[in-house]
Amino acid sequence: MKIAVFGKTITPEARPHIEKLYHMLRSEGVDLFFYKPLHDHLVKHCDIDIDLNYPTFSGHTDFEAGKPDIMMTVGGDGTILDAATLVRQSGVPILGVNTGRLGFLADVAREEVIRAAKSLLKGSYTIQNRNLIGVELSGTAPQPDPNFALNEIAVSRKDTTSMITVHTWINDEYLNSYWADGLIIATPTGSTGYSLSCGGPIIMPGSENFVITPIAPHNLTVRPFVIPNNFKIRMKVETREDQFLTSVDSRIYPCDSDVEVFLERSDFQIRMVQTEVQNFPSTLRNKLLWGLDRRN
Repeated sequence: MKIAVFGKTITPEARPHIEKLYHMLRSEGVDLFFYKPLHDHLVKHCDIDIDLNYPTFSGHTDFEAGKPDIMMTVGGDGTILDAATLVRQSGVPILGVNTGRLGFLADVAREEVIRAAKSLLKGSYTIQNRNLIGVELSGTAPQPDPNFALNEIAVSRKDTTSMITVHTWINDEYLNSYWADGLIIATPTGSTGYSLSCGGPIIMPGSENFVITPIAPHNLTVRPFVIPNNFKIRMKVETREDQFLTSVDSRIYPCDSDVEVFLERSDFQIRMVQTEVQNFPSTLRNKLLWGLDRRN
Protein backbone atom coordinates (compact mmCIF):
# COMPACT_ATOMS: atom_id res chain seq x y z
CA MET A 1 0.00 0.00 0.00
CA LYS A 2 1.19 3.50 -0.81
CA ILE A 3 -0.02 6.23 1.56
CA ALA A 4 0.31 9.93 0.80
CA VAL A 5 0.69 11.94 4.03
CA PHE A 6 -0.57 15.52 3.95
CA GLY A 7 -0.44 18.27 6.57
CA LYS A 8 1.27 21.53 7.42
CA THR A 9 2.74 21.19 10.91
CA ILE A 10 2.52 18.81 13.87
CA THR A 11 1.64 20.21 17.29
CA PRO A 12 3.75 19.18 20.29
CA GLU A 13 0.71 17.41 21.78
CA ALA A 14 0.20 15.33 18.63
CA ARG A 15 3.87 14.61 17.96
CA PRO A 16 4.22 11.39 20.05
CA HIS A 17 1.16 9.87 18.33
CA ILE A 18 2.39 10.79 14.85
CA GLU A 19 5.84 9.37 15.62
CA LYS A 20 4.23 6.07 16.69
CA LEU A 21 2.15 6.10 13.52
CA TYR A 22 5.25 6.65 11.38
CA HIS A 23 7.14 3.75 12.99
CA MET A 24 4.13 1.45 12.70
CA LEU A 25 3.59 2.22 8.99
CA ARG A 26 7.29 1.77 8.31
CA SER A 27 7.37 -1.58 10.13
CA GLU A 28 4.43 -2.76 8.01
CA GLY A 29 6.32 -1.95 4.82
CA VAL A 30 3.99 0.86 3.73
CA ASP A 31 5.30 3.10 0.96
CA LEU A 32 5.12 6.70 2.20
CA PHE A 33 4.64 9.73 -0.01
CA PHE A 34 4.97 13.04 1.88
CA TYR A 35 3.68 16.52 1.25
CA LYS A 36 6.95 18.44 0.93
CA PRO A 37 6.33 21.13 3.61
CA LEU A 38 5.22 18.45 6.10
CA HIS A 39 8.23 16.28 5.25
CA ASP A 40 10.56 19.20 5.94
CA HIS A 41 8.77 20.01 9.19
CA LEU A 42 9.08 16.42 10.43
CA VAL A 43 12.76 16.27 9.63
CA LYS A 44 13.38 19.51 11.53
CA HIS A 45 11.16 19.06 14.57
CA CYS A 46 10.41 15.38 15.19
CA ASP A 47 12.55 12.62 16.64
CA ILE A 48 12.13 10.37 13.62
CA ASP A 49 14.79 9.09 11.29
CA ILE A 50 12.82 9.97 8.17
CA ASP A 51 14.58 8.85 5.04
CA LEU A 52 15.23 11.98 2.99
CA ASN A 53 14.79 9.87 -0.14
CA TYR A 54 11.07 9.41 0.49
CA PRO A 55 9.21 10.84 -2.52
CA THR A 56 7.37 14.09 -1.96
CA PHE A 57 4.65 16.08 -3.68
CA SER A 58 3.86 19.78 -3.68
CA GLY A 59 0.77 20.10 -5.88
CA HIS A 60 -2.01 18.25 -7.65
CA THR A 61 0.06 17.20 -10.66
CA ASP A 62 2.89 15.47 -8.81
CA PHE A 63 0.42 14.03 -6.28
CA GLU A 64 -1.55 12.33 -9.03
CA ALA A 65 1.64 11.20 -10.78
CA GLY A 66 2.69 9.44 -7.55
CA LYS A 67 -0.41 7.19 -7.68
CA PRO A 68 -0.99 6.74 -3.93
CA ASP A 69 -3.69 4.35 -2.70
CA ILE A 70 -4.76 6.50 0.27
CA MET A 71 -4.31 10.12 1.36
CA MET A 72 -3.86 10.43 5.13
CA THR A 73 -4.23 13.98 6.45
CA VAL A 74 -2.77 15.17 9.74
CA GLY A 75 -4.43 18.31 11.09
CA GLY A 76 -8.01 19.52 11.30
CA ASP A 77 -10.96 19.91 8.97
CA GLY A 78 -9.21 22.74 7.11
CA THR A 79 -6.39 20.33 6.29
CA ILE A 80 -8.88 18.01 4.59
CA LEU A 81 -10.32 20.91 2.61
CA ASP A 82 -6.80 21.68 1.39
CA ALA A 83 -6.20 18.00 0.67
CA ALA A 84 -9.30 17.88 -1.54
CA THR A 85 -7.72 20.48 -3.83
CA LEU A 86 -4.82 18.06 -4.38
CA VAL A 87 -6.89 14.89 -4.74
CA ARG A 88 -9.48 16.37 -7.15
CA GLN A 89 -10.74 13.82 -9.71
CA SER A 90 -8.08 11.22 -8.90
CA GLY A 91 -10.44 9.21 -6.70
CA VAL A 92 -7.82 8.70 -3.98
CA PRO A 93 -9.66 8.21 -0.65
CA ILE A 94 -8.87 10.51 2.29
CA LEU A 95 -8.49 9.44 5.93
CA GLY A 96 -8.42 12.39 8.33
CA VAL A 97 -6.42 12.27 11.57
CA ASN A 98 -7.52 15.05 13.90
CA THR A 99 -4.72 16.95 15.61
CA GLY A 100 -6.76 20.16 15.59
CA ARG A 101 -9.78 21.13 17.67
CA LEU A 102 -13.31 20.23 16.56
CA GLY A 103 -12.81 17.73 13.76
CA PHE A 104 -15.99 16.67 11.96
CA LEU A 105 -14.15 15.68 8.78
CA ALA A 106 -10.85 14.74 10.41
CA ASP A 107 -12.62 12.48 12.88
CA VAL A 108 -9.90 10.01 13.88
CA ALA A 109 -8.66 11.24 17.27
CA ARG A 110 -4.88 11.28 17.62
CA GLU A 111 -5.18 8.74 20.45
CA GLU A 112 -6.94 6.35 18.02
CA VAL A 113 -4.55 6.80 15.11
CA ILE A 114 -2.74 3.45 15.49
CA ARG A 115 -6.00 1.53 15.73
CA ALA A 116 -7.37 3.36 12.68
CA ALA A 117 -4.19 2.70 10.71
CA LYS A 118 -4.33 -1.01 11.53
CA SER A 119 -7.94 -1.12 10.31
CA LEU A 120 -6.83 0.61 7.14
CA LEU A 121 -3.99 -1.84 6.47
CA LYS A 122 -6.18 -4.90 6.98
CA GLY A 123 -8.88 -3.48 4.71
CA SER A 124 -11.43 -3.04 7.48
CA TYR A 125 -12.92 0.23 6.28
CA THR A 126 -15.63 1.66 4.06
CA ILE A 127 -15.68 4.54 1.61
CA GLN A 128 -18.12 7.45 1.84
CA ASN A 129 -18.62 9.54 -1.29
CA ARG A 130 -18.97 13.25 -0.57
CA ASN A 131 -20.65 15.52 -3.11
CA LEU A 132 -19.04 18.81 -4.12
CA ILE A 133 -20.36 22.17 -5.29
CA GLY A 134 -18.92 23.50 -8.52
CA VAL A 135 -18.74 27.24 -9.16
CA GLU A 136 -18.47 29.39 -12.26
CA LEU A 137 -18.29 33.18 -12.44
CA SER A 138 -19.87 35.10 -15.31
CA GLY A 139 -18.16 37.23 -17.93
CA THR A 140 -14.41 37.75 -17.89
CA ALA A 141 -14.03 37.32 -14.12
CA PRO A 142 -11.05 35.12 -13.16
CA GLN A 143 -12.38 31.65 -12.38
CA PRO A 144 -11.69 29.97 -9.03
CA ASP A 145 -9.04 27.27 -9.29
CA PRO A 146 -9.91 24.65 -8.30
CA ASN A 147 -13.53 25.47 -9.03
CA PHE A 148 -15.23 23.27 -6.44
CA ALA A 149 -15.93 23.19 -2.71
CA LEU A 150 -16.26 20.25 -0.35
CA ASN A 151 -17.86 22.31 2.44
CA GLU A 152 -19.52 25.43 1.06
CA ILE A 153 -19.50 28.35 -1.31
CA ALA A 154 -20.51 31.72 0.09
CA VAL A 155 -20.96 35.24 -1.20
CA SER A 156 -20.46 38.04 1.31
CA ARG A 157 -19.89 41.78 1.65
CA LYS A 158 -16.50 43.40 1.07
CA ASP A 159 -15.12 46.67 2.47
CA THR A 160 -18.42 47.64 4.05
CA THR A 161 -20.54 47.09 7.14
CA SER A 162 -23.72 47.54 5.11
CA MET A 163 -25.87 44.61 4.10
CA ILE A 164 -25.79 43.26 0.60
CA THR A 165 -28.71 41.91 -1.39
CA VAL A 166 -28.25 38.47 -2.91
CA HIS A 167 -30.81 37.84 -5.67
CA THR A 168 -31.12 34.07 -5.94
CA TRP A 169 -32.60 31.70 -8.52
CA ILE A 170 -32.88 27.89 -8.41
CA ASN A 171 -33.31 26.10 -11.74
CA ASP A 172 -33.89 29.54 -13.32
CA GLU A 173 -36.88 30.22 -11.06
CA TYR A 174 -36.63 33.23 -8.76
CA LEU A 175 -36.33 32.19 -5.11
CA ASN A 176 -35.61 35.26 -3.00
CA SER A 177 -33.60 38.44 -2.59
CA TYR A 178 -31.67 37.95 0.64
CA TRP A 179 -30.92 41.13 2.60
CA ALA A 180 -28.01 39.90 4.68
CA ASP A 181 -24.27 39.91 5.24
CA GLY A 182 -24.08 37.09 2.73
CA LEU A 183 -25.38 33.72 1.63
CA ILE A 184 -23.94 30.22 2.12
CA ILE A 185 -24.58 27.23 -0.13
CA ALA A 186 -23.38 24.17 1.80
CA THR A 187 -23.08 20.47 1.11
CA PRO A 188 -24.03 17.86 3.74
CA THR A 189 -20.30 17.70 4.52
CA GLY A 190 -20.26 21.47 5.08
CA SER A 191 -23.51 21.50 7.05
CA THR A 192 -21.51 21.16 10.30
CA GLY A 193 -19.30 24.14 9.42
CA TYR A 194 -20.06 27.76 8.54
CA SER A 195 -23.71 26.96 7.76
CA LEU A 196 -24.27 25.43 11.20
CA SER A 197 -22.84 28.52 12.92
CA CYS A 198 -25.38 30.61 11.00
CA GLY A 199 -28.32 28.47 12.12
CA GLY A 200 -28.35 25.89 9.33
CA PRO A 201 -29.39 22.24 9.84
CA ILE A 202 -27.06 19.28 10.23
CA ILE A 203 -27.39 17.01 7.19
CA MET A 204 -26.29 13.39 7.19
CA PRO A 205 -23.34 12.72 4.87
CA GLY A 206 -24.50 10.99 1.71
CA SER A 207 -27.74 12.97 1.54
CA GLU A 208 -28.47 14.32 -1.92
CA ASN A 209 -29.05 17.89 -0.79
CA PHE A 210 -27.62 21.38 -0.56
CA VAL A 211 -28.65 23.91 2.07
CA ILE A 212 -29.01 27.65 1.41
CA THR A 213 -28.22 29.51 4.63
CA PRO A 214 -28.34 33.32 4.97
CA ILE A 215 -25.66 35.08 7.01
CA ALA A 216 -27.27 37.47 9.54
CA PRO A 217 -30.44 38.11 7.46
CA HIS A 218 -32.37 41.34 7.95
CA ASN A 219 -35.71 39.50 7.79
CA LEU A 220 -35.96 37.02 10.65
CA THR A 221 -38.55 34.97 8.74
CA VAL A 222 -35.88 34.01 6.19
CA ARG A 223 -34.66 30.59 7.24
CA PRO A 224 -32.17 28.02 5.89
CA PHE A 225 -33.61 26.17 2.92
CA VAL A 226 -32.73 22.58 1.92
CA ILE A 227 -32.90 21.79 -1.81
CA PRO A 228 -32.05 18.77 -3.98
CA ASN A 229 -28.43 18.86 -5.09
CA ASN A 230 -29.33 18.42 -8.75
CA PHE A 231 -30.74 21.98 -8.73
CA LYS A 232 -28.69 24.74 -10.32
CA ILE A 233 -28.28 27.99 -8.40
CA ARG A 234 -27.64 31.48 -9.72
CA MET A 235 -26.78 34.50 -7.54
CA LYS A 236 -26.54 38.18 -8.38
CA VAL A 237 -25.15 40.41 -5.64
CA GLU A 238 -26.30 44.00 -5.17
CA THR A 239 -23.89 46.05 -3.06
CA ARG A 240 -22.97 49.66 -2.36
CA GLU A 241 -19.34 48.82 -3.03
CA ASP A 242 -17.62 47.94 -6.29
CA GLN A 243 -16.92 44.37 -5.23
CA PHE A 244 -18.16 41.46 -3.12
CA LEU A 245 -16.40 38.28 -1.97
CA THR A 246 -16.92 34.73 -3.18
CA SER A 247 -15.39 32.10 -0.90
CA VAL A 248 -14.84 28.55 -2.11
CA ASP A 249 -14.17 26.64 1.11
CA SER A 250 -11.23 28.64 2.48
CA ARG A 251 -10.24 30.27 -0.82
CA ILE A 252 -11.50 33.85 -1.27
CA TYR A 253 -12.02 35.63 -4.60
CA PRO A 254 -12.97 39.32 -4.91
CA CYS A 255 -15.64 39.77 -7.60
CA ASP A 256 -16.84 42.91 -9.36
CA SER A 257 -20.44 43.81 -8.58
CA ASP A 258 -21.66 42.89 -12.07
CA VAL A 259 -20.43 39.29 -11.77
CA GLU A 260 -23.03 36.53 -11.41
CA VAL A 261 -22.24 33.33 -9.52
CA PHE A 262 -23.42 29.99 -10.93
CA LEU A 263 -23.41 26.85 -8.78
CA GLU A 264 -24.18 23.22 -9.45
CA ARG A 265 -23.14 19.78 -8.19
CA SER A 266 -19.71 18.78 -9.46
CA ASP A 267 -19.45 15.75 -11.72
CA PHE A 268 -17.04 13.95 -9.36
CA GLN A 269 -16.91 13.25 -5.63
CA ILE A 270 -14.34 13.19 -2.85
CA ARG A 271 -14.00 9.75 -1.26
CA MET A 272 -13.63 9.65 2.53
CA VAL A 273 -12.33 6.64 4.47
CA GLN A 274 -14.35 5.48 7.46
CA THR A 275 -12.65 2.90 9.68
CA GLU A 276 -14.11 0.94 12.55
CA VAL A 277 -13.07 3.66 15.03
CA GLN A 278 -15.28 6.40 13.54
CA ASN A 279 -18.87 7.07 12.53
CA PHE A 280 -20.87 10.26 12.05
CA PRO A 281 -23.40 9.85 14.92
CA SER A 282 -20.65 9.28 17.49
CA THR A 283 -18.70 12.24 16.09
CA LEU A 284 -21.76 14.45 16.57
CA ARG A 285 -22.31 13.25 20.14
CA ASN A 286 -18.67 13.75 21.08
CA LYS A 287 -18.08 17.08 19.36
CA LEU A 288 -21.40 18.73 20.22
CA LEU A 289 -21.62 17.20 23.72
CA TRP A 290 -25.06 15.75 23.07
CA GLY A 291 -26.60 14.02 26.06
CA LEU A 292 -24.10 15.43 28.56
CA ASP A 293 -25.21 17.40 31.59
CA ARG A 294 -22.54 20.08 32.06
CA ARG A 295 -24.28 21.93 34.91
CA ASN A 296 -22.10 20.40 37.64
